[in-house]
Amino acid sequence: MNALTPAAAAANRRTFAIISHPDAGKTTLTEKLLLLGGAIHLAGEVKAKGERRRARSDWMKIEQERGISVTTSVMTFERQGITYNLLDTPGHEDFSEDTYRTLTAVDSAVMVIDAARGIETQTLKLFEVCRLRDIPITTFVNKMDREARDPFEIMDEVAETLALDVTPLSWPIGMGREFLGCYDLVRDRLILMKKDGGGEIIDVTGLDDPALEKHLPAERVEALRDEAGLAKEACPPFDMESYRAGHLTPVFFGSALRNFGVAELLQGIGDNAPPPRTQSTDKREIAPGEDKVTGFVFKVQANMDPKHRDRIAFMRICSGRFNRGMKMNHIRSGKQMAIHNPILFFAEDRELADEAWPGDIIGVPNHGTLRVGDTLSESEDIRFTGIPNFAPEILRRVRLDDPMKSKHLGRALISLAEEGVTQVFKRTMGGDWIVGVVGQLQLDVLVTRVEQEYGVKISLEPAPFQTARWVYADDKATLDKLIKANTTAMAEDGDGQPVFLARNSWELNYQQEQNPKVQFSATKERA
Repeated sequence: MNALTPAAAAANRRTFAIISHPDAGKTTLTEKLLLLGGAIHLAGEVKAKGERRRARSDWMKIEQERGISVTTSVMTFERQGITYNLLDTPGHEDFSEDTYRTLTAVDSAVMVIDAARGIETQTLKLFEVCRLRDIPITTFVNKMDREARDPFEIMDEVAETLALDVTPLSWPIGMGREFLGCYDLVRDRLILMKKDGGGEIIDVTGLDDPALEKHLPAERVEALRDEAGLAKEACPPFDMESYRAGHLTPVFFGSALRNFGVAELLQGIGDNAPPPRTQSTDKREIAPGEDKVTGFVFKVQANMDPKHRDRIAFMRICSGRFNRGMKMNHIRSGKQMAIHNPILFFAEDRELADEAWPGDIIGVPNHGTLRVGDTLSESEDIRFTGIPNFAPEILRRVRLDDPMKSKHLGRALISLAEEGVTQVFKRTMGGDWIVGVVGQLQLDVLVTRVEQEYGVKISLEPAPFQTARWVYADDKATLDKLIKANTTAMAEDGDGQPVFLARNSWELNYQQEQNPKVQFSATKERA
């Protein structure tokens, strides 16, 4: 008999995402965290050749070819009694919508900053999403073994740009070729970087300890005492409440490539990051310690295993103890579904999940039943909120190479749209398929996946529309009037919801003025 309670299990969970600008070193950091947690056993994946070229979180062929992350991967590992659920988000800005939804499923985030570049555009965008959700952020200043900016300058930029209090928990000793390691400001330890990577820990009694001079050149000792002393005086002391409220960010320095500073970062997440938090629904707040199981789907991914046409819904467990085979209510359809083969993800491996607890992410294989935003509940009729669709910024008409494959095309587009990465609209007049995305790279991924996974060759051409809006009205007659007057501009999304396709902003404004009782929405709450 398992005596563990949902509250006790949740207390030992840390579910977090890594956010960064492309090329800041997020994928390398992910790999080193997995290596540290024993989830992978081979260092240097990023520099390896062939199939091992990418870190294990980048599994899709187009990711391997381009060397970028465009999907969200989930990886679970344990270290020192804590279960970590790491969500590796897309690094490319064209996939920010997928990242936004991933951030609904985490309790904290690690922000990776390139020591030479500081805060970049995508980092700022992703931070704003975290701020909207009050997600606590730990900062990792990466690539200290290369030419870098002054640590005070980087911390000032974080404080001013993000309006956060900044507290360094480690301090770098030199930078670039002269980067020797870090001083642990929490435990008063000297951590020297080894030639082959990793760190050698030397306990000292403080910055004034003469033992520092045995291990560091005299000028480095002097600089460390001056800089770390100033940092301690100038920066506010670490405050757990302020950090968890999203007002303060602890800062660690290191080099993911050299596997340096990663253990201290993970220790910091274990010590300070919040366990699973209370989640909002349309009726009440759900606490992780509740006995009844609840969860929501934040991502759907088709064809993760190219040998099998699998379709996995990623579900965040919000409360209760989940057991394999249990029946849960699928709130959107009103039907019960038994979950017989739930999956836990361990880097590149999967295994059946006999049980899962609040904060855990499980994969639920299904054939189109589950969609992004769906709620599953053991008993109560509730719906988790805050998982939206966004109006696309780029619209393209789909041209099919072989007209005999039109049914295959429809299935492929709807299936990929249900993953939440692209929008798909079928025009009311003519039946053309229009796809909508946030960024250009999504279009390339769409064309590649439709061909590779569904055997359908397509090309994309400019659509005569600039943007899309979901339309709602309190009474059916009002909505019908709009649809009838604008048949060439109307379409339906994958759920059958009416959508107005606008040729330009003037037309959109005009229609809004002419139809004051119709709501033209740039977001659609996932129901």
